[in-house]
Amino acid sequence: MIKIIADNKIPFLEGLFDEIASIEFLPANEINNLKIKNADALIIRTRTKCNESLLKNTNVQFIATATIGFDHIDTEYCKKNNIIWLNSAGCNAESVEQYMYSALLNLAQKHQFTLAGKTLGIIGVGNVGKRVENIAKKLQMNILLNDPPRQLLENTTDFVDLETIQKKADIITLHTPLIKSGTFKTFHLVDSDFIDKLKPTTFLINTSRGEVIDNNALEIALSRKQIAGAVLDVWENEPEINENLLKLVSFATPHIAGYSADGKANCTWNSFVAICDFFKLKVEQNKQILIPLPEKTNFEIDCSHKNIEQIKTEIINISYNIQNDDKNLRQNSKNFENLRNNYPLRRKLSIFDYKLTNFEDLNKFNIEF
Repeated sequence: MIKIIADNKIPFLEGLFDEIASIEFLPANEINNLKIKNADALIIRTRTKCNESLLKNTNVQFIATATIGFDHIDTEYCKKNNIIWLNSAGCNAESVEQYMYSALLNLAQKHQFTLAGKTLGIIGVGNVGKRVENIAKKLQMNILLNDPPRQLLENTTDFVDLETIQKKADIITLHTPLIKSGTFKTFHLVDSDFIDKLKPTTFLINTSRGEVIDNNALEIALSRKQIAGAVLDVWENEPEINENLLKLVSFATPHIAGYSADGKANCTWNSFVAICDFFKLKVEQNKQILIPLPEKTNFEIDCSHKNIEQIKTEIINISYNIQNDDKNLRQNSKNFENLRNNYPLRRKLSIFDYKLTNFEDLNKFNIEF
């Protein structure tokens, strides 16, 4: 029977490997070289750095990270030492889509502007970026797409350069991997030079990796009102975040954009299936993850004297309200890691029923999500 070491904060994992593998759950800070010496596989999150210092002289053959990103894995070391790894690309794209819906709509309400007709610049158009593009269409926004690797590969005119986005976008949202060097480097993609080319009415949103934005440069820009505001879910030097920057952004959250129960279940299931496939473990045909329902799933929204974006904001806030996480982080910024590790997983909007009242001409509005 194979031995697995797993991060104890990965939800829905307990019980999946019963009778087919031996699994030990550890806090991320206890997953070290000694503890994994005899492990055949790891199931981890971004907090576990899979490099030589962790993996040298261990039995680890396979690493499953229950995350989209994989910059915490030394892929070259793994390749040289015949260690297979797999991330969960796209597994929480729907969760980030939900977060972005709430971020955009609540940002507009907070700063008293209308999203319809505004221009959204999307940098990085992969699994998440495509969903954000779809959001923008439903919100009747203009869209600019930037993705140099895809543009090179696809040889299409669907994309624009960064200069066009800097010049024309009212809101810029980042959905790139963290790439520290090379042609498609994204480390400090948004730096002081980048910000200097933006309109003073521009908003920035980052749900990708903290290091994609130079946080010190952003702090200076916001303090000088060079741009209108920012929404940050990811930060440089997590969990030790920039307290001054925290005070300046419009909304701040503790790296939880992808933390819906549904997204986490997808990531966990992907990791489970990957390990079973690699080690040829026999799985029960009806094996599945059961996600609990929230206490309340039925809501009524009074639409009196509200425009369509105000109504949409109330609808999306049923399933996820960014204001709650913003408040919690501001009150407990020193407990960033605890807020993230003990995050109350949210459910997707489609499991909720909502009734709109006092809205006579509903048919002429598009309330599709």
